[in-house]
Amino acid sequence: MEDPSPFRLNRSRIFILVMGVIVVLIGISTAMGGLSGYQQLKQANAEAHQAAEETAAQ
Repeated sequence: MEDPSPFRLNRSRIFILVMGVIVVLIGISTAMGGLSGYQQLKQANAEAHQAAEETAAQ
């Protein structure tokens, strides 16, 4: 009779792998700017629209 492989994927190991992937994705998104980068982009867009409206009104 063969011994089962110690590297066999079971339910708990798959769960741990999925949680690890989620943590890595959160880390990458945070390193790329995350929500603060989005807020800065929204603010810059609003300022650009305001400046365009001011120049169009002149």
